[in-house]
Amino acid sequence: MQIKDIVKKVKQIEIRTRKKTEAALMGQYHSAFKGQGMTFSEVRPYQFGDEIRRIDWNKTARFREPFVKVMEEERELTMMILVDISASMDYGTKVQLKREYVAEIAASLGFSAAGNNDKVGLILFADKVYKVIPPQKGRKHILSIISNILTADYVPAESKIDKAMEYMMGIFKRKSLVFLFSDFEDDYDSKMLRVASKKHQLLGMRIFDEKDNEIPDVGYALLHDVETGKEIWANTSSARWRYTFAEAQKQKLRALEEDFASSSASFMNINTGSDYSKLLYNYFQKK
Repeated sequence: MQIKDIVKKVKQIEIRTRKKTEAALMGQYHSAFKGQGMTFSEVRPYQFGDEIRRIDWNKTARFREPFVKVMEEERELTMMILVDISASMDYGTKVQLKREYVAEIAASLGFSAAGNNDKVGLILFADKVYKVIPPQKGRKHILSIISNILTADYVPAESKIDKAMEYMMGIFKRKSLVFLFSDFEDDYDSKMLRVASKKHQLLGMRIFDEKDNEIPDVGYALLHDVETGKEIWANTSSARWRYTFAEAQKQKLRALEEDFASSSASFMNINTGSDYSKLLYNYFQKK
């Protein structure tokens, strides 16, 4: 894309997502993610009704009258968006490419976080981590994240989700909200999901095109794997072949859902072009 096309696309995404965010998501986001606990604010004289466990005994002994610690909610959160930029994500047969759809969902999440003064960061990965944008606040930062997702060089290599998760956990020690975007076409270590979900609040989002699950009857066709370079001839006119392919995809999805469930992580399966805002609204509401 040319620079003017990128700017136009980013502005279009901002307009669409900000409407959705303000109308439905921001309130639910705030309710769902209220912070990571309580932090010390100040010390003041004891008042009737204050909890005894809040008494600051050192200051009480020094001034010979009771003082209590005032605690306040630690509101600020960090959101990390992990995006698979393997070549299979640069694909689409309907309204949008997967990368464009991911950029739009990421924008909604980012603007929801920005509306609550939270930081948002980005990790782009495939067979390794290719780019990291440290968490920051603000609208301009979210627009930069959208632009980076749209303009990344999508890599002809198998995605290594494990490496991306391991990298993130090595850098971000504090509990974060983690949104993992991929089509999950490649193998991964389910143990890494369990480790990550213990440390962070993890939502895996499988972004798929309808042709990922079912191949139409187009006769004999040369199928090319954009990530490995492998090619095979297939008789797509064979009902048995199409059925076997579709069942294999369903089995892979069931295994993916089970892995996330057993890891106590959340999971969504989203078709490009569908209304993701309802799914996110329900996710925030449950949290």
